Amino acid sequence: MFCAKSWSLFAYRSNSDIEGLRLLVSRIIEMSSLTSTVNALLAKSDRPAVRAFFLSMAALTVALILALYSGAAAQLGNLFLASATALTALVVAGWVAVTLVPTLAKRTPLRWIGYRMEYRITRDGWIYILGIVLVALAAINTGNNLLFLILASLIASILMSGILSSITLAGVELKLHLPEHIFAGQPVRASVELRNEKLTLPSFSLRVEAAKTKKQPAAAMLETPVYFPYLPRQQSVKQNVPLLFLQRGVYRQEAFKIVTRFPFGFLQKSRRMDLATGAMESNAKGRGQDLYALRGYLPNDSARHVHWKASARFGSLMVREFAREDDCRVLLVFDPQSPPASATPQSNERESFERAVTFCAALAWNFHERDALLEFRSVEASTPPAPASENIFAILRHLALVQPIAPNSRPELLNQLAADPDSFKIIVTLQPRGSIPSELWNTSYIVFASDLSA
Repeated sequence: MFCAKSWSLFAYRSNSDIEGLRLLVSRIIEMSSLTSTVNALLAKSDRPAVRAFFLSMAALTVALILALYSGAAAQLGNLFLASATALTALVVAGWVAVTLVPTLAKRTPLRWIGYRMEYRITRDGWIYILGIVLVALAAINTGNNLLFLILASLIASILMSGILSSITLAGVELKLHLPEHIFAGQPVRASVELRNEKLTLPSFSLRVEAAKTKKQPAAAMLETPVYFPYLPRQQSVKQNVPLLFLQRGVYRQEAFKIVTRFPFGFLQKSRRMDLATGAMESNAKGRGQDLYALRGYLPNDSARHVHWKASARFGSLMVREFAREDDCRVLLVFDPQSPPASATPQSNERESFERAVTFCAALAWNFHERDALLEFRSVEASTPPAPASENIFAILRHLALVQPIAPNSRPELLNQLAADPDSFKIIVTLQPRGSIPSELWNTSYIVFASDLSA
């Protein structure tokens, strides 16, 4: 019986020792992980700046102690000691300001301090301020210390709201990525990217909006705001946004705004930002019928293009490459001059001009898909003969920006084309029938804007 009790007591002590060892091991592991974390932070940190910071704090602490001692010495009547300690405190503080503060300022992103913030009080904020006024009146009338304490807490909440919202907007950069080529009436997908450059603090509840000005009351892009609930420190967050441009032309957006109501929604702060844009490119490849060269077989090649004799000779599959067809050559012409003494209303002229531009762009894109040898001419632009895949976007860019020209304001394009009878031309013009030089009819196909249906 005694042996059993002794064995149970020994087992109990053994279990307690095991638990103690487990606790000790877990604490050692926690301390090692903490040590590794501290070492990682020290490796990433700017050691001269950290050294300057702690040295300045120690020096300012010494200056504060000397200043307090100087006050005490002055009260005891020892003016010499009070003057000496006060002068020493000033010298120490001046040394910190001259030597250590510039070192810290060089490593501080002071540009964030210069951000111009715009703010307005929200409806919830006005209700909150009304509550503060009521509490203040009650505290003044009653003299209750509890009401004064509540009033101080309410005012402190507004101050903290302003400080936290400024910290949230600080250090945030904006980028807008758009496709390189955008077509009117076709939806495209853009991306809005925010990057938080702050070293330690994240940002919350950010909203990107188009900045509206008096000269530009309506936003050209980004009609709907883009919301970012959380932006980690030293990281970027990207969101895709669908965009639709209904008409051709230039769309300008000078700047955007980053808006936040964090943390309580009493204030809405915003920061105006200029754009940093990116682009996504697209490439095209032509086709032909005549044999140009032989190359190795690729998995996406068609079996009917395999050259079997050459494959047998080389011991591996060889595929025929075809040369571009140069037979399809065309000169595309767009004449933007308005007809003289037009009797049609101005609105109808504008609609007819837009239809002509759209039709000319469709023709150019059709020749691009056929990989034709395309040349383009207009009053203000021209491209040399080249494969359509090389000059299609230059043509479309001109057609996106072209505007009608008043009659007889420039030398007529059609008369210049009449002197070039060698090339076949497709002419899209605003001129009425009967005004085309007769030399063009034999070598041209003419499309009148008045014949294009809406």
